[in-house]
Amino acid sequence: MDSLLSRVLVTGGAGFIGSNFVHFTVRQKPGVKCIVLDKLTYAGNPDNLAGLTDDQCQLVVGDICDARLVDDLVADVDAVVHFAAESHNDNSIADPAPFVRTNVEGTFTLLEACRRHGVRFHHISTDEVYGDLALDDPTRFTEETPYKPSSPYSSTKASSDMLVRAWHRTYGVQATISNCSNNYGPRQHIEKFIPRQITNILCGIRPKLYGDGRNVRDWIHVDDHNAAVWTILEHGRIGETYLIGADGEQGNIDVLRAILQCMGKEADDFDWVRDRPGHDRRYAIDSTKLRTELAWHPEHTDFARGLRQTIDWYRQNEAWWRPLKEAVEAKYAKAGQ
Repeated sequence: MDSLLSRVLVTGGAGFIGSNFVHFTVRQKPGVKCIVLDKLTYAGNPDNLAGLTDDQCQLVVGDICDARLVDDLVADVDAVVHFAAESHNDNSIADPAPFVRTNVEGTFTLLEACRRHGVRFHHISTDEVYGDLALDDPTRFTEETPYKPSSPYSSTKASSDMLVRAWHRTYGVQATISNCSNNYGPRQHIEKFIPRQITNILCGIRPKLYGDGRNVRDWIHVDDHNAAVWTILEHGRIGETYLIGADGEQGNIDVLRAILQCMGKEADDFDWVRDRPGHDRRYAIDSTKLRTELAWHPEHTDFARGLRQTIDWYRQNEAWWRPLKEAVEAKYAKAGQ
């Protein structure tokens, strides 16, 4: 499907969701060129953009807090899709400073550039800004749920959401926001829950599970997330927020046992570790607004099948993750996790 947009600045486009957005765009939006701005911190990997041609994708290595660089890039695009963020809860608890700088100051820098040049802005956020729900609570997050972030990570994402709303209302920036549930799929950094368990098993390491394992996350395949982002970018009402979810609630212990089963292991072949401070109990997204207003729906609704495909990707791309594994596990071991 052709798009009215021809040049899109994708911040954080060498990271997990951002790089999958670029690949999705190349497949689904012929003629759209992605200009990727990525600082290439530990979570950004230029190999995530391998196989793309110069007329499909251009990688610019730089910081979203660099106002001059951001201004130059924004001046030459039709829209900005802002994925760039520090996003790992454990890291935010250990050192919140990079989260404040990237997630708050970086979003401010981008908004100011979009204001100067009249460029469309879509902000990628998280359901974690809403805090958590009780395990026995039948409700789910909606666009009207009050913000109640729990961690330094989620509080900085909440702050950036508020900046976007203020820049739309005060300055007329053509902005939308999406808050999404937990993503899974290829190219996800191995510090995250699902790829960490998969790569542990591939390395002969027993997987680790926090606390009692009953924490619930609402999983969505990264391609479904990115399809929703494009839907909002092209058809969403300016100034609106849309929640993206695929009705994929799963307990952490159930996800881990599904991975173990898929990989030929026993259901109890893992170790319990102490819980993370302030660990949210349950997330659950109600994406009715997105589905009814914009006619979006998820394609990857079979979680077990998506999990098997994700496991296959990590099996087939060992050269992508193997060099990172030792350092990631050493960091977790130092924290007793």
